[in-house]
Amino acid sequence: MLPEEYREAREISLRIAREVDPPRFYADKGVEVEASRLALESHPMARMALSLVEERGERLGHGVSHVVKVAVDAGALVLIESAPSLDEERKERYLLLAHLAGLLHDIKREERDHARKGAEEASRILLGFDLEAGEREAVVQAIRNHEAFRPEEPLEDPDLQVLSDALYDADKFRWGPDNFTDTLWSMVGPTGIPMEALLRHFRTGMEGIMRVASTFRTPTGRVYGPDFIARGLEIGERLFRELAHMYGLEE
Repeated sequence: MLPEEYREAREISLRIAREVDPPRFYADKGVEVEASRLALESHPMARMALSLVEERGERLGHGVSHVVKVAVDAGALVLIESAPSLDEERKERYLLLAHLAGLLHDIKREERDHARKGAEEASRILLGFDLEAGEREAVVQAIRNHEAFRPEEPLEDPDLQVLSDALYDADKFRWGPDNFTDTLWSMVGPTGIPMEALLRHFRTGMEGIMRVASTFRTPTGRVYGPDFIARGLEIGERLFRELAHMYGLEE
């Protein structure tokens, strides 16, 4: 449970977020997002992966809600970006792989070098799934590649590169509004850092978020990703000003 001062700050962030328009991606690509969500809820292997991460609960770092959002958006990006020549059966398979990558990408979030260690853990977990070896390796490579500001390794199967790029972009979409309504509080809540100390470093953290706007990898991500970041930064700036005023700090 969050300390009282963090609960109050999160409520403020949620109120500000309701006053900011949602990212354009969900209005423009709502059909694909909904198709991805329905597929995630209905596929036995996706449900199996979701059950597994739900069992791990707080050890996921950003929580179950985060990985579900990443999985749904990664699936939507795969549907959008898949080659027109791709048959429906293969497209559904790529969608499943995107869901598995999204659900498992933070499986080692609490550890250092979590992308590499998460990929190793996912490789072990996926041995229990009905996947071809190449499919399993594509999910593992995508997880290994999802961390920002780190070199990425192209997938061995070029046709599946969209999986890695979609996972990265869907995860970085969360650096928008979600960063200030959810992620920030899940990260600082267990630390006991005083609010004043958090606020002293707040704008430095926002500078790091600005940097991710230029790193999106899919064509769709490059169109919509900066919009996620801009709306998140608007929430963050308003949140900082309100909290700085509450705690008597100079802006």
